[in-house]
Order: sequence, then structure tokens, then C-alpha cells
Amino acid sequence: MKVVIPGGTGHLGRVLSRALAGQGYEVVVLTRHDARPEPGVRHVRWDGRGPGAWTAEVDGSDVVLNLAGRSVNCRYTRANLREMLNSRVDSARVVGGAIARAARPPRVWLQMSTATIYAHTFAAPNDETTGILGGDEREVPAYWSCSVDIAKAWEREQRVAPTPDTRKVALRTAMVMSPEPGGALAMLLRLTRLGLGGPVAGGGQYMSWIHEDDLIRAITFLIEHDGLSGPVNLAAPEPLPYGEFLRDLRAAAGVRVGLPATRWMAEIGAFVLRSDTELLLKSRRVVPGRLRDAGFEFRYPQWPAAAEDLVRRSRRPLKTP
Repeated sequence: MKVVIPGGTGHLGRVLSRALAGQGYEVVVLTRHDARPEPGVRHVRWDGRGPGAWTAEVDGSDVVLNLAGRSVNCRYTRANLREMLNSRVDSARVVGGAIARAARPPRVWLQMSTATIYAHTFAAPNDETTGILGGDEREVPAYWSCSVDIAKAWEREQRVAPTPDTRKVALRTAMVMSPEPGGALAMLLRLTRLGLGGPVAGGGQYMSWIHEDDLIRAITFLIEHDGLSGPVNLAAPEPLPYGEFLRDLRAAAGVRVGLPATRWMAEIGAFVLRSDTELLLKSRRVVPGRLRDAGFEFRYPQWPAAAEDLVRRSRRPLKTP
């Protein structure tokens, strides 16, 4: 089958395009910039804002997996939040337009979304049926609501697209743990090995995560199962408090000490790293209700075993094409 991946040159795009090509898919990545060649992957230029020659790749394809959008690993300034919103909504709109105009539209459109669409909570976990979107803005910093609004707008653009012959799935994805350089695990491991992998602001906030292998397997599962559409949580079934998450990562990495950090220390660290504290402090307690109901079995449902595998794989030299 042919899969078209708009925005597929980022961290997740590299992981997924390589995996799908390895499974025998014809993979076409739509990119705004020159990209490093990957075996079995063809790169085609697009701007993410309007139609062009790239739409011919969508016509006759089997799957569109849209990953396009500015990285959230940045300071949440007004300009960056606007770019995060526009890059997601614009790309979803032009992808939907290309599918709507296709003579042979793809049978499924998988649209990246985010688990941060759910409320900041320490209580019951959020699944697709009973989960609370957003939440009481009085309980969290005001700017955190911006990321929820961005996620809602992102999903809405896919939902309203006139593509009656194409099944649509919104991928509410938790933090992806992958040995691929440039992702969240690489940053956490670096801090852990420096002795800075202790609990942040008490460590009680929940961490929702998914192992790279289960992400790939879930994407393939969703392609193959025609009965699944709408929002689907891509998250391991056992989220855990951030303090425990880091403790298990330290154990896997063989690091005994992890210095704790207060909230103001996290603010300083995020400023230095040009990131934002929402990524550390928001309590994301998200579970994969629909995947489990459909019979998907996680290879890594619990973090300790996942951490051991990921740390072991992160020590291996990367293969270059």
C-alpha cells in the first residue's frame, strides 16, 4: 500500500516512515525542506499551506498520515503559539482539500493530535469516552489553555473536511519514548545521566507515554481496522506519576542520584532549554480505551520494562543509510 506522510521529516516522521517502509509500504514524505535520503522513502516538496503538485501523491494513495505542525518543544510565546496553531490547522485544511478533490481518495486519513487536549488531572484517567477536554482554567496557568485550544482546532479541521469516502482518525498521542535522537527520551536521559533526573515540583503529576514500538504497531492496527474512526488515544495503559517515571528511568540507566527540582527551578531550566514547563508540569493521565476495546495488545504496557528496553537501544550506534 502507498502511504503519504505530510510533515514526515521530524522526529516521529523519521520513526514512522522508516518503520512503514520496512513493512513494505510505498512511503512518500511531504516536506518543506531538503531531507536526508532514507531507504524506501521518497520525498516530495510541499508548503503545508496550499495545493500544488504534491496533491497527485494523495490521489490514488491508500493512507494519509498527517504529522505536520510546528514542534511544541519551544517557549510558549504569543508568536510561537500562533505558529503552532496555524501550522496545524493550515496543513489539516490543505490535506483535507486534497483528499476531497482526489479521483481515488485514500481509504484512511490518520491525523496527528495530542493527549494534552485532556484536562490537567490527578483523579480519574481520561479515555476517549469519559475524558474531560480542557478543564477549569483557574486550576492551571492561563496559557496552558492555549495548547488545548490548538488541539481542538486541529481536530476540528479534520472533522469538518468533506471527505465522505475516507475514514478519519484523530491520533491523541502521548509522549513518545524512542531511542531516535532529538526526542523526549534523549533529553530525559541526558538530564538523568547528569544527576538531574529527580522529581519536578513534587513529582505527583501524571506522565502519559507510549513506547516507539507500540506507536508503530498501533498505527498499523488503525490502518487495518476499518471499524475505528474519530479520536483514538495513543498512550500506554499505565500512566504513572512523574517522580516514579524518572525513578524507573534512573534505574534503567544505572544512575543512583536524581536531584529534585522545585517549580521555579523548572521554570529556569525550561527557559535555558528554550522549552516550556507545561511539558513537565501538566498532569496527563490518559489511557487507550478504544484501542484496548478493539483488541490491541501493548508490547510495553508498563514503564519499567519499556525504560530498560529503550535505554539499552539508545546505547546502540545508529545505522546510517
